[in-house]
Amino acid sequence: MIIHNWKIEILIVVGKRVVIIGSGLGGLSCGVLLQRAGFDVLVLEQGAQIGGCLQCFVRSGAKFETGMHFIGSAAPVQPMGRMLEYLGVVDAIELSALDSSAYNVISLGGERFCFANGCEAFVEQMGSYFPKEKDGLAEYMWIVGEISASSALNSLESEGRDRVLDSRYQQCPVNEILDELFQDELLKNVLVGDLPLYAGERDKTPFAQHAFIMDFYNRSAFRIVGGSDAIARALRDVLERSGGGVLTRKRVVGIDCKEDAVRGVETADGEYYPADYVVSTIHPKRLLELVDGPLLRPAYRKRIGSLRETTGAFVVYLKFKEGRLPYMRSNYFGYRGRSPWGCEHYSWEEGEWPMGFLYMHLCHERNPQYARCGEVISYMNYADVAQWEHTATGRRGEDYEAFKRQHAERLLALLEEHHPGVLDAIESYWTSTPLTYASYTGTEWGSMYGVAKDVSLGAAGRVPYRTKIPNLFLAGQNVNSHGMMGVLVGSIVTCSEIIRKNHG
Repeated sequence: MIIHNWKIEILIVVGKRVVIIGSGLGGLSCGVLLQRAGFDVLVLEQGAQIGGCLQCFVRSGAKFETGMHFIGSAAPVQPMGRMLEYLGVVDAIELSALDSSAYNVISLGGERFCFANGCEAFVEQMGSYFPKEKDGLAEYMWIVGEISASSALNSLESEGRDRVLDSRYQQCPVNEILDELFQDELLKNVLVGDLPLYAGERDKTPFAQHAFIMDFYNRSAFRIVGGSDAIARALRDVLERSGGGVLTRKRVVGIDCKEDAVRGVETADGEYYPADYVVSTIHPKRLLELVDGPLLRPAYRKRIGSLRETTGAFVVYLKFKEGRLPYMRSNYFGYRGRSPWGCEHYSWEEGEWPMGFLYMHLCHERNPQYARCGEVISYMNYADVAQWEHTATGRRGEDYEAFKRQHAERLLALLEEHHPGVLDAIESYWTSTPLTYASYTGTEWGSMYGVAKDVSLGAAGRVPYRTKIPNLFLAGQNVNSHGMMGVLVGSIVTCSEIIRKNHG
């Protein structure tokens, strides 16, 4: 596969077997790309349901998403739109646009600020709130565009990816760059008001990460009609129609390494699957547990084992009374104070939780008039639920259920402050914690986005696509870039490496 300015040429490889561990977005997209290139692909999923963070679930007739709630840049001529078309799933996924004048609404200190789609519209609208900073806003959006254009998130060129990774925008934290561009503290906070989309941390998260997300959604923003699992089903169907396979309830318990390469994988049911290549999309720490012997050096194991995870989340899933609540075509980020930073640092005993939340409606049909269900998401650290980590889902005990009720009541009370009357519209609700995320989506410690991006670690904080084992590769949200576009670009980079190996 040769990639240049969105022109993708497939180099056909015949007869080589690829086993992919994990059926999330990374695993399924790698499967489609490699099967098209002529490999014999088999995706192994440990759970009963495919999709990873694309999974959905149903309670009392209401359908909820677990991780992927909306996507950006998905218009036909935009990067995600082109990617979906190339993967062969664009016709199987129905999208519903968010409000182009307010796809995100940020509430700080009782004031609300809207994000508009399009660079010019964004600058004009944000400039109406902060007229003295309009020139800085134009420069800010120009920098965001340059970073995105020179990276693999848009150009899909490896040279561009290297340039942005080595640039100061990858090495400097978000807040440092914003301090250079703006004087108004409130404006700086508004611009990072959607940081739950990447679990941003002051002095740690690289500005480039912020810029990718800003550009991705600024181009266009959509919800997936009927739920994010439509993407997983569409990718599986394309893969199977091409001759590949997806097996569920196949937990990989070992990777067979002989001499200097992987020969196959073994599953918990005693089956052995030979492979010329293995792509792992599970967390790198879990991968290390599957590889015995000296092929992965102690220094590599130590570095991967020491990587920090992004924070987890507590989620309240809301089923609304029929015809009671108008459908909201915006994502609402609400905060107690005038800053979105540091919401992961809280004290329950001192009443600090929740410090902020993301509230959104789910799209059950194209352009609905009334909301059928919604979700409220707030940061939660794994330490808060660690005492129940050795218990089974659904059997964690009354203390755990009481813990969830208390947190739901607090979070819904804060939601009611921001949206008076919403409580009266709720018919029923359910909750999840980082333990739930860990159980159902396979994320380490129930983290929202896997490995945290930290400028203080430099290259040591990145997870590479390649390993020291020449036919063992990584993909998925933990490899350099998370989010839907980041994962898909990672899949293309990983698959390109494998295909090039077969073409000199």
